[in-house]
Amino acid sequence: MALHFEPEEYNARRDRLMMVMAEQKLDAVLLFAQESMYWLTGYDTFGFCFFQCLVVKADGSNVLMTRSADLRQARQTSNIENIIVWADRDNANPAADLRELLNDLDLLGCRIGIEYQTHGLTAANGRKLDEQLTAFGHLVDISGVVDKLRVLKSPAEIVYSRRAAELSDEALDAALKIIKAGADEGAILAAMQSAIFAGGGDYPANEFIIGSGDDALLCRYKSGRRKLTRADQLTLEWAGVYRHYHAPMMRTVLTGKVSKRHQELYDAAHEALEAVEAAMTPDFTFGDVFDAHAKVMEAHELTKHRLNACGYSVGARFTPSWMDMPMFYSGNPERIQPDMTLFAHMIIMDSDSQTAMTLGRTYLTTNGRAEPLSRQSLDLIVK
Repeated sequence: MALHFEPEEYNARRDRLMMVMAEQKLDAVLLFAQESMYWLTGYDTFGFCFFQCLVVKADGSNVLMTRSADLRQARQTSNIENIIVWADRDNANPAADLRELLNDLDLLGCRIGIEYQTHGLTAANGRKLDEQLTAFGHLVDISGVVDKLRVLKSPAEIVYSRRAAELSDEALDAALKIIKAGADEGAILAAMQSAIFAGGGDYPANEFIIGSGDDALLCRYKSGRRKLTRADQLTLEWAGVYRHYHAPMMRTVLTGKVSKRHQELYDAAHEALEAVEAAMTPDFTFGDVFDAHAKVMEAHELTKHRLNACGYSVGARFTPSWMDMPMFYSGNPERIQPDMTLFAHMIIMDSDSQTAMTLGRTYLTTNGRAEPLSRQSLDLIVK
């Protein structure tokens, strides 16, 4: 069994979930988010692209219903003892199989919580689930309940987050060795990911972002590579990943001389990140952190060039995104608490002049000022 935490850690997580279930008077919860299953039991798979569900009863017992391809996966990577397989077949309806399982677990007529807001439950499967269970019991949407439990990291999780941050730093070191005029974006990506794998890390929950020239203004990965020129801009967003825990970073690297506009945007990004760091304490909310960023952008007359969010929680995540909740956006009332791992990114994309500038890193919150998990300088990088 390849568990990454001690049994006591998993027991504590189960007990926290049971407390929430008792508060909400839930007889059982149906977990579809892979992050929830991994956090609660260690179960590690990408099989959530198909129908699977972890049923957790109020007494803490659980049953996993999954496909045959994940039977051994669950046995090898989790502490789940009771595993039920639904069979692939023509016109299969695993939601009906789940209903039969719930009936066998004496949950007919009970109050059942369901994780709807997750990539592990498609709209089509969600409709089938409701068709089967609406008359079976009293259904409650518990989307985000386990997410909130995962936001606060245990000491063991923080160890993994710190290692992920070390891998992020090593990836940047590897990239900077080869970034220069004429360097191929593909080689840069290969060097970064190689450093993470060589350090014992994992695949990220989403692709690294890389773009140069006009593509430096993009905030998502896209297919296609180019070589850097003598006066270029290269935007990178990546994450070191260890035991699925992510520590993202973001930088815009320049080749050649620094243009006046690049310097202006860097100065604003650096000032905004410092303001965000100062606000990332238990005295403030996630909305306050965004406002600190937005205030600096406004002062530099960059409001139309910034984004409407400037970061988010990170942790153990699965495809298709390493972004977790809560996010830094306007009006978010969620309070900053100690032991959160948060990624703050200052992203300025000036489409008028086709100039990009980004600056971001992952932090561990404390009772006071947040601690940067990266050892890398925030200086503007010019190669």
